[in-house]
Amino acid sequence: MGNRITLLIMLLILCHGVSMTMGLWGMENGSHSKPNKMFLLQNSKRLVKTDAGEMRVLKSYGGRVSERQLHVGFITMEPSSLFVPQYLDSTLILFVRSGEAKVGFIYQDKLAERKLKNGDVYQIPAGSTFYLSNIGDGQTLHIICSIDPSESLGVGIFQSFYIGGGANPVSVLSGFHPHILEAAFNVSGEELGRFFTRRHDGPIVHVGDSHAKASSLWTKFLQLREDEKLHHMKKMMQDQDEEEENNDGEVKQKTSWSWRKLLETVLCNEMLKKKSDHFTHHSPHSCNLYDRKPDFKNSYGSSVTVDGSDYSPLKSSGVGIYHVNLKPGSMMTPHVNPRATEYGVVLKGSGRIQILFPNGSNAMDTQIKERDVFFVPRYFPFCQIASKNESLEFFGFTTSSKKNKSQFLVGASSLMKTMMGPELAASFGVSEDTMQNILNAQHEAVILPTPWTKHD
Repeated sequence: MGNRITLLIMLLILCHGVSMTMGLWGMENGSHSKPNKMFLLQNSKRLVKTDAGEMRVLKSYGGRVSERQLHVGFITMEPSSLFVPQYLDSTLILFVRSGEAKVGFIYQDKLAERKLKNGDVYQIPAGSTFYLSNIGDGQTLHIICSIDPSESLGVGIFQSFYIGGGANPVSVLSGFHPHILEAAFNVSGEELGRFFTRRHDGPIVHVGDSHAKASSLWTKFLQLREDEKLHHMKKMMQDQDEEEENNDGEVKQKTSWSWRKLLETVLCNEMLKKKSDHFTHHSPHSCNLYDRKPDFKNSYGSSVTVDGSDYSPLKSSGVGIYHVNLKPGSMMTPHVNPRATEYGVVLKGSGRIQILFPNGSNAMDTQIKERDVFFVPRYFPFCQIASKNESLEFFGFTTSSKKNKSQFLVGASSLMKTMMGPELAASFGVSEDTMQNILNAQHEAVILPTPWTKHD
């Protein structure tokens, strides 16, 4: 009985919501009102910017209406570039929007590497040292990521601890007392002084041929096959030493050992003793959104969701993933997420989103376009509508890795259809026959046509 009362309250909220949704149709036909952007994330902050790429982050500001916040980041990397080794105080979930990437990180004291392609999702746990490289042939790499602020130290949006670095970025190791570093690396202070001041070109660096002089060591490291990377590292560095010493008799800075020492010391010396088949055999796999069969599909669009039961790494982060594609003029029917707050990024196209407050009044009704980021608090009714002449594709994160089955308030498989009975009719003050006629008029579910939907 309690469930029925709760659902009836939601339906009363919907009554006002339907009238607001009808207002969208008027706007599509020329009526205008001042846009409310309360639930759009705006004013991105640039955290990294180099010639080789950048990272921007939109900070969540959900406050009390959001039981858990997620920041949304955008990483752009030029062809043949590298995001240098680091670890973060926040868990990252990466989504490859376009391009190809290789991510390498320490997993159970071993070096794990995965190649990621368009549509892949991958998780980097907080505190896990990793690097990210663009391996696409002449392609720019675009990654969208969620950043969990609940694990952070509270210093800014999140905190990077760079393993590699010099003057820019500064290696987290460089702050130790010189005597400590000399003992840890077993090299002279003079060598260490050169080591920790050589890098100047920022956290995202070029590793291609045109930048070989500045980044030859990274290039050699990344070009090795996975099963060779650590096995041949010592020989590679020794060859580089000899080349520098024999170059016209000139004494050069021997940076070659530095990466060997760094990787041996910080990324675990035991890796050098492991056989190649141990590197990634048991490391977490990726999950591709575009390869999955849609959870729902009809003539007007499709949707896919991924939770912890589909992709186990999501369990530890407590985050879910989804992807929706609406054809021109189609609408995702008014619905509510009973388990999680939803964050969405418009990947392609344009449309509208409307979100309602608990009392049924309008919280936000605004146009959305590519790269816009929105969030919908848990329990708040909302719907998305593709533009009349353009599809709407969006991807996003939810704040629960459990099954987040949306409750659709209208449509052939809706909550109202399920609740059909004399109680529901009485709540609207109409007869049961009238109620049935209204609910049976819609034959589509989840993704619906609108008056301006094009029919093939």
